[in-house]
Amino acid sequence: MAKFTTHDGLELNYTVWEGDGVPVVLQHGIVADTNANWMSVGVVAALRKAGHHVISLDARGHGRSEKPHDPARYSWRAMADDVRALYDELGLDRAAQVGYSMGGIISLLVAQADKRVERLVIGGIGSGVVDCGGIDWRVIESADIVTAMTADPAEIVPNARIFRLLADALGVDRDAIAMVATGLNEAPIENLSAITIPTLVLAGDADPFAAEPERLAAALPDAKCVVVPGDHLAAVADPAFSSALVDFLK
Repeated sequence: MAKFTTHDGLELNYTVWEGDGVPVVLQHGIVADTNANWMSVGVVAALRKAGHHVISLDARGHGRSEKPHDPARYSWRAMADDVRALYDELGLDRAAQVGYSMGGIISLLVAQADKRVERLVIGGIGSGVVDCGGIDWRVIESADIVTAMTADPAEIVPNARIFRLLADALGVDRDAIAMVATGLNEAPIENLSAITIPTLVLAGDADPFAAEPERLAAALPDAKCVVVPGDHLAAVADPAFSSALVDFLK
């Protein structure tokens, strides 16, 4: 594990596993971190077994990274800039960018802005990106996640309960996550047609946050869709998820 400092002075934690080929950069979902989203479910192990050079970033407000309690420190653009700054920190001139849920939207923004991204994998998101420009507000709003982090469990809407359960299981700073969700209240995705690199859309067959993933794939010029078993939390842990990821990155 190592740290670097962002343009606005935050210390972010990242982990590197040495390997061969184009570096695979992982960005986790909201509430989660490198361990919860990628290590504990076998994704890192599968990538390392295939010989990949793997890098994972704990987003601002998450994991071992700094967690300011100020919503102004969080935005989609800032988090995408953090990923690109990590590329600079490590001197990467090529990357395969992989993101899940929140990290999927961040990864789309990175791919839009940075020609160093040669391949893109986005999981845990679907047609909400096409229709809503980011988070699928038809299923959940950022305010629902704020409530899930700060309110009594009885006040949490059903689709947000998994985020509170995950937060409590991981022992995260729930106030920081509430600030993250407050900052991520915009619709950042405007032009999917500009992302012309090969892309894989990965989604669980029972994931309400990744409905109609084939529509997201169809909106990207060079994308394919793979559906694996599981809901939002379980899909990334299914061996089919890691298998599809490794196959795509060959």
